[in-house]
Amino acid sequence: MVDGTRVAAVDDVPENGSYLFTAEDAYSRTKELILVRCDDESGIEAWPNTCTHENQRFDRGTGAAMRDGEIICPKHGSMFDACSGACENGEAAGTSLPEVDVTVADGGVFLIDDEYTYLYEGAARDDEDDEDDDDIPSSTSHIGF
Repeated sequence: MVDGTRVAAVDDVPENGSYLFTAEDAYSRTKELILVRCDDESGIEAWPNTCTHENQRFDRGTGAAMRDGEIICPKHGSMFDACSGACENGEAAGTSLPEVDVTVADGGVFLIDDEYTYLYEGAARDDEDDEDDDDIPSSTSHIGF
C-alpha cells in the first residue's frame, strides 16, 4: 500500500505532453503541477507548472510542449529536462524546477510529497476577477513547432 494520494493512472500520463493537476502547498496556496514521462527508473516525474524564469505556465490545459525529453517554456523556449528539472538554455539557463515527490505503484501515480495536498485533476480554478495574462504567452522563443 502506497502512503500518498493517487493522482492519475500511469496510462493517463501522455507519452509526449503532460498531465495537469492542482494541489495545495504547505501555505494553503493553490498550485498547478504536471506529471511528465521520463526515461529514468520511475518513468514519471512531477513538476510545478511554471517556468523558473517567469510565471509562465507550461501546460495551459492542452499539455505541455515537449521535445526530446524536455519540457519547453512557451514564452522564451527554455527547455527543462523531464527527469531532472534542470535547464541549460534560454532565459532560465542554470535553474532547475523545484522537485515534487511522486511514486508509481500498482498502475497509478501517487503524490507522496509532504509539501502538497492533492485537490483535483486539471487547472486551478481562477477567480473571475483574475487578470492573469499568462494563458497566452507573447512568445519570444526561437523554438518552432
